[in-house]
Amino acid sequence: MLAETICSAVSAAGLGIAAITAFRRRFLTAARIAAYALIPLGLVLTGAVAWAADTAFDPMAWVGFGLLGAAWLLFLLSRAVERRRLRRATPETPGESGRPAAGPAASRRAVPPAPEGGRRGPAAGSGDQDDFSDIEAILKKHGI
Repeated sequence: MLAETICSAVSAAGLGIAAITAFRRRFLTAARIAAYALIPLGLVLTGAVAWAADTAFDPMAWVGFGLLGAAWLLFLLSRAVERRRLRRATPETPGESGRPAAGPAASRRAVPPAPEGGRRGPAAGSGDQDDFSDIEAILKKHGI
C-alpha cells in the first residue's frame, strides 16, 4: 500500500512538472517528462509494484534467489574446471592450431635498405636541385 502511494505521488509530481514545461512552450520536453511520469502509475495499475513489494519482503523468495545464485555459481565453477582439465590434457604447440607460428621475423615489414647518404624516396639520387624546383613551383603558383 505504501509503495503504491509513493508511485502515485511521483507520477503526480512528474505530470505537474510536465505541465509547467508545456506552459513554457517546450512541448517535446514536456511530452518526454509526462511519459516518464506515467511509468510508475502504470506499474501500480498493473500490479507489478505489489508483486515486487511482496517478493522483496518475502523470506522464501530470498531463499529461492539464493538457491538460483548457488546453482549458477556451481555451473560456472564446473565449466571452469572442465576447461582447465581439457587444457592440461591437450597442450597446444604454436603450429598445432592450423596457423603458422608468428615470430619476430614474421611480424616485421620488409623495408628496403636505405641508399647511400641515408635518404629515401624519389629524390634520393637526383640531388638538391629537384627539391628546390618543387618549392619554387609552389611559390610561383601562389604568386610569391
